[in-house]
Amino acid sequence: MIGDISSHAMTERRLEPEIVFRSPSHRDCMDARLVLESVGISSEMVQQSGDWCLVVPEAQVGAAFAELQSYRNDRLAEIKQSLPSKVIVFGGSIAGVIYYAIFIVSVAVLADTSAYGIDWKAVGQMNAGDVMNGEWWRTITALTLHADAGHLLSNLVFGGVFGVLAGRLLGGGLAWLAIVLAGALGNLMNAVIRDAVHTSIGASTAVFAALGILVAHAMHPRYKTSTKALVRWSPLIGGVLLLSFMGLEGERTDVLAHVTGFVAGTLFGWIGCRLPEAWLASSSFQMVAGVITGAIVIGAWVLGAP
Repeated sequence: MIGDISSHAMTERRLEPEIVFRSPSHRDCMDARLVLESVGISSEMVQQSGDWCLVVPEAQVGAAFAELQSYRNDRLAEIKQSLPSKVIVFGGSIAGVIYYAIFIVSVAVLADTSAYGIDWKAVGQMNAGDVMNGEWWRTITALTLHADAGHLLSNLVFGGVFGVLAGRLLGGGLAWLAIVLAGALGNLMNAVIRDAVHTSIGASTAVFAALGILVAHAMHPRYKTSTKALVRWSPLIGGVLLLSFMGLEGERTDVLAHVTGFVAGTLFGWIGCRLPEAWLASSSFQMVAGVITGAIVIGAWVLGAP
């Protein structure tokens, strides 16, 4: 209902006290009339100077004004509540991606040069049989290895994009902690399902975990919104389509690892969306989460070192 109850109507009240609502819209005037009729106030619609006006008996003018104002306030409150609030953005997203890039490039250089006489790929690859025999750290070290330069570049680009977006939603430190843990869980699920001889390497499991985090946040945002079910589920649909477009093709693509990474990321994203905003906004909390992330990855390599 759009119409002027306070300014124009009060002006008209001084000229013609019976006018309580004025609007150029016939529909708005009809809505106002229905509001008054619902509380037993009789009214009549008339046209004046091109506008539709609502008039009531002089004895009911005060009650009519109060009822219409109350209805208008309720409608404004409903409209405000139905609008999505601004997405809260947390800091550290760029720093997190920089550290991610430095780390996987460093491991790539170490692996290509067989630094310290270590066969880094043999030591760190995700071998399903070894993982199931207790070498769980391979689920983490495998995330930092790559088959070739093209594989590395792809994960740098997509990992950087999804990592920045996840960092803006959860904060840089927590986002990368969630990405690493979800990537490791994805590799673990892959090992459980695969034959013992199956091996895989690459950050793509973690990249799709980051995509899962984004989808989880979109499905359960921090702000409340009264959207339809199809709209609420559309991020999941979009994420699945993106997964099928990016992660289900390629000669050496480990499709199952991408799927398990996406599923694990959705789980960690669901958890992250429910953490207190005060934690995510705390630079100390994010720094601790970032340090823990680095310690987990470095510690995994230390455990796997010959």
